[in-house]
Amino acid sequence: MKKKPQKPAARPCKRTRRICVQLSDDEQRIVDRHLKRYKITNRSRWIRETILATIYKKMDEDYPTLFDEHEMRR
Repeated sequence: MKKKPQKPAARPCKRTRRICVQLSDDEQRIVDRHLKRYKITNRSRWIRETILATIYKKMDEDYPTLFDEHEMRR
């Protein structure tokens, strides 16, 4: 009887940094409506993923390239 090799236990990523954000009443209603419409139950996770997705997208757009967009389209 062979034993399966055990994988090392993955260390969970602890989130210890806190960010506080204040919203106006209108902004809060917009967020609440979106969460309800798309049946999102974990608001904290949604906010974190939304912020990071926006940052990653912007970083990708700002990444330096050898040629600018106009030169590549020629």
